[in-house]
Amino acid sequence: MGKPLHNEATASKFLGQNLTWKSIKNSIPDSAYENPSAPGILYFVRDVLVFMGIFTALYFAQSWYLLIPLWFFAALSISSLFIIGHDAAHGALFKSKRLSWWIGQLAMLPSLHAYNQWCYGHNRVHHGHTIKLGADFVWHPVSPEEFKRMNLFQRMLHRLYWSPLGAGPYYLIEIWLKGMLLYTAPQKGALRDKLIVFGFALTVSASLFVVGAFSAGNSWIGGIWLWTKMFLVPYIAWNYVIGFSVYVHHINDQIPWKDRQGWSPAYGQLFGTVNYHIPALFNFFFHNIFIHMPHHVQVRIPFYNLKEALEGIKSVYGDYVIERRTLFSDYIRSTRHCKLFDASEGQWITYREAKLA
Repeated sequence: MGKPLHNEATASKFLGQNLTWKSIKNSIPDSAYENPSAPGILYFVRDVLVFMGIFTALYFAQSWYLLIPLWFFAALSISSLFIIGHDAAHGALFKSKRLSWWIGQLAMLPSLHAYNQWCYGHNRVHHGHTIKLGADFVWHPVSPEEFKRMNLFQRMLHRLYWSPLGAGPYYLIEIWLKGMLLYTAPQKGALRDKLIVFGFALTVSASLFVVGAFSAGNSWIGGIWLWTKMFLVPYIAWNYVIGFSVYVHHINDQIPWKDRQGWSPAYGQLFGTVNYHIPALFNFFFHNIFIHMPHHVQVRIPFYNLKEALEGIKSVYGDYVIERRTLFSDYIRSTRHCKLFDASEGQWITYREAKLA
């Protein structure tokens, strides 16, 4: 752990070997693909119970020193359910498409994500074109020339997004608002699933407002406060958690993105992801998703088998597997250095290096 990440020279060496995505997948043992329904259902039930326990405690909490940690764990509990939905959407947890939809849709409701809408953008685009310039839309880098063409507001927003505080606003605006709320994917069931999420959000919001107002002696302030405490703040906190997670998976100053000519599926899935080993408390909620490279190599591996899949890939391609324990320090370093991407040089640069500071 902690060895330096790959650089452009290592990437070029990798690309020169003409390895294929199929050959990398073949290094994964067959046992890693096993996904009987029972484990997925049990993990889902466990996460629902944890979610309910945390939000019940949040309902009764009044003091700030209870609210702050409960908001944090509320965001983590939303994340745990979201990862269940994420794996169901990939067909990793269940062989049945119907069971995948039901569990996936229910698990994604707290994060206000529509199942089939998510499948279109995440499964087809992000996984199909990981770290490909002009294709992968998640944390897509901007060139110095593109930054120069931005207006003042766009530049300010870009500086926020790519700062240490930008993970939440980026995910909330660029992924959820634009990709989940305003856009409807050309996929069967996408609109229906969006309407389900809208109905859930309105029902929960109205219920919290009524209960809060009644509990405060028919005061609308009480209604607004309960909605803010149990819906708005946990959801904003969750956006920071998911934005941070996606960022560290694919953005690092030693992971160069590639244009269409230089990119290959093998390069994107093996070289374009980082595996982080995180403390057990956090992994309880994150379901091994920080062991991220095997998931990109083969999306149908259930999260509880990702470590086994990683060992299989390491046995053949260990020199190209990135494993780290320095999650937060890597994030701070990357948000300092990864501002713009110079495709001609194949490297990340800062605003100052681009003479735009």
